[in-house]
Amino acid sequence: MKHVALLRGINVGGKAVLPMKALAAIFAEAGASGVLTYIQSGNVVFEAEDSTDAAATVARVTAEVARVFGYPGRIVLRSAEEWRAAFRGNPFDGPAAALHVYFLADKPDAAAVKSLDPDRSPGDTFVVKGREIYLHLPNGMARTKLTNAYFDTRLKTTTTARNWNTVGKLAEMLG
Repeated sequence: MKHVALLRGINVGGKAVLPMKALAAIFAEAGASGVLTYIQSGNVVFEAEDSTDAAATVARVTAEVARVFGYPGRIVLRSAEEWRAAFRGNPFDGPAAALHVYFLADKPDAAAVKSLDPDRSPGDTFVVKGREIYLHLPNGMARTKLTNAYFDTRLKTTTTARNWNTVGKLAEMLG
């Protein structure tokens, strides 16, 4: 089974530097096969026997990344099927540059989702669907108040964002 692992916050602004070649090697050493990375922001497609094996692989990778690079290794995992469903589930139209997705480590509870402020970042909109938050950000990710910190705190989980082009490219890589 193919899976997607998304590392949060690496290679951003010269912080938490983790070369993709080293990351791919860590995944392979942790038992993953068919390891592919995409761009420098911690996107990994890999194969594991099943979801349990994939989760165990990610746990080993997390520990090794922390040991070797000193990075806390927040990794969000999706199966190929889950990734494709997320790709098909985007409720927004518009230019790809305005579309982003936060992938959540855990499904938030309904009360937490209800507490989110739809007017927090005027002009920006979002929709929570399961373990994804779809965003339409016409002024760009750099200007929004719909940040990782906001969603992490409110939803009590770990989020990591990807732009729509990356979401599509990873869907292609899954076949």
